[in-house]
Amino acid sequence: MDEDFEFPVSSNNAVDEEMDMDTGMDDLSVPDPIMKVDEEKEIGKTGIKKKLLKEGEGWEKPSKGDEVEVHYVGTLLDGTQFDSSRDRGTPFKFQLGQGQVIKGWDEGIKTMKKGEKALFTIPPEMAYGESGSPPTIPPNATLQFEVELLSWISVKDICKDGGIFKKVLVEGEGWQNPKDLDEVFVKYEARLDDGTLVSKSDGVEFTVQDGYFCPALSKAVKTMKKGEKVLLSVKPQYAFGETGKAANGDEGGVPPNAALHINLELISWKNVSEVTNDKKVLKKILKEGEGYERPNDGALVKVKLTGKLQDGTVFVKKGHDDEELFEFKIDEEQVIDGLDKAVKKMKKGEIAVIIIQPEYAFGASDTPQELAVVPGNSIVYYEVEMVSFVKEKESWDMNTQEKIEAAGKKKEQGNVLFKAGKYVRASKRYEKAVSFIEYDSSFNDDEKEQAKLLKVSCNLNNAACKLKLKEYKEAEKLCTKVLEIDSKNVKALYRRAQAYIQLVDLDLAELDIKKALEIDPDNRDVKLEYKVLKEKIKEYNKKDAQFYGNIFAKMNKIEQAKSASGGAKNEAAPMIIDNKGGAKLKTISSIQAKANSCWAAMVLAVMAGFRRLSTRLVSTRVAETH
Repeated sequence: MDEDFEFPVSSNNAVDEEMDMDTGMDDLSVPDPIMKVDEEKEIGKTGIKKKLLKEGEGWEKPSKGDEVEVHYVGTLLDGTQFDSSRDRGTPFKFQLGQGQVIKGWDEGIKTMKKGEKALFTIPPEMAYGESGSPPTIPPNATLQFEVELLSWISVKDICKDGGIFKKVLVEGEGWQNPKDLDEVFVKYEARLDDGTLVSKSDGVEFTVQDGYFCPALSKAVKTMKKGEKVLLSVKPQYAFGETGKAANGDEGGVPPNAALHINLELISWKNVSEVTNDKKVLKKILKEGEGYERPNDGALVKVKLTGKLQDGTVFVKKGHDDEELFEFKIDEEQVIDGLDKAVKKMKKGEIAVIIIQPEYAFGASDTPQELAVVPGNSIVYYEVEMVSFVKEKESWDMNTQEKIEAAGKKKEQGNVLFKAGKYVRASKRYEKAVSFIEYDSSFNDDEKEQAKLLKVSCNLNNAACKLKLKEYKEAEKLCTKVLEIDSKNVKALYRRAQAYIQLVDLDLAELDIKKALEIDPDNRDVKLEYKVLKEKIKEYNKKDAQFYGNIFAKMNKIEQAKSASGGAKNEAAPMIIDNKGGAKLKTISSIQAKANSCWAAMVLAVMAGFRRLSTRLVSTRVAETH
């Protein structure tokens, strides 16, 4: 191909616009046909034909924006050659899908694999159209190109707005990318369009969400793999925008509205994860652990740890310098809550830094520790190495008797925690106890009876926890489970009634209390709860009366206003005369009075329905809130 012959896009604007709509390189494109060597098929719906001459390697194909390198030979249908990169001895490079070549090339080459060779037959509307490309290509010419795809460099529009194009120079390892909380270690070099160096680092670490140098770096690293090297073409909005950047020390200035070209290498990163949903306990991995197993609640862990304050003061150090490893049980309150939760998410051999806010550490009070006092409201940092752990036995590893014994132990632990006012942890114990005996198909009759009693007591106790925690919907569900086993369980009826009262489902609460009193008429707690319920009902009836009273007062005012208006217009009320000549007379006003009475009754009924519905909605909102 001659140097001035750069595959111009067809000059037929109408055709171009139509092709942009119909053949855009998007997710709605027709899938590429599966082909065999020497087989010819039409690709897409634009009349382009492809004949496979040589199969390519692998399964990957270039995408829109990628920089491809090809060899080609172009001919007319009569065999006349008009161009050849092979004759010049230099492969041809261009950016796919950017309008740098004829549309037929953009559509055809995106179907090829590395090393593949194909013959494309391209109709005029996908080539040079009515104008041709004189003197070598006549108007309305169908062209043939023998194309070999040598290689391509991936180029991605990573923000989907043309602001940052990323060209991959060296592929990275694996499949993972850094996330917002992760700390990345990179090398980079940033230059202006004229090649002026403005910033460079042979190694800098930063948190992805905090960014570094310019916004483009944090945007780009989130798309990169470990070891990946890229060239970024950065528009001003992802560089330094309209204001630019003044020179500072070794860094050069960036003029306003200047684009940048940045060579960037992602050397490594430290994975940082949220241990708690409120982001007040974070875990930064310094060294990956082995396998996939992690400790469970009750597991015995052995660790090396060092605890520090923000200023670097060490307040505890255990398991180092030939000292015996520090061991504790998960979820037994043997360490601060944040450390407990974080260690549960570690693997064997993992080394991590745990960052813990005061709420999950030592709180607002000064707390003496082994080597120093931790001041109130301190953020603390633990470097922890998980040396080993022994998981608490799971139910699937137990025989039936072991399951019952384990459930009994968890129940007793729950009782101790409940008495101590630790309702969240008590609830977890009761749930764990039930999980051991949930499925009892393999139990014998005696074991089934034991399991039944444990399920009833654990679910009842857990319901008591949920009431304390104001999780009323959960309390109601747990009591219902008990009543499915024992329909006359007074405690279950009583606690479910308590939940219903808080959920403002007073009718159902009354049903449960009445049933409980039928079973146990002298139960003092149930009687007291019935008094509470009656007060609630009175309270809501009073609100109903006030609510409906306001409605009818407003209706009465409207009706009086209408009557006054009607009286002004008509001095005498119109009459209806019986056609049969009798003395029967009815005034319109009397008919209206009856109609208003019916209307009022209907409104009352509808309002009562709305009131009941509002009660249900309040119940739902209360459940969702808790």
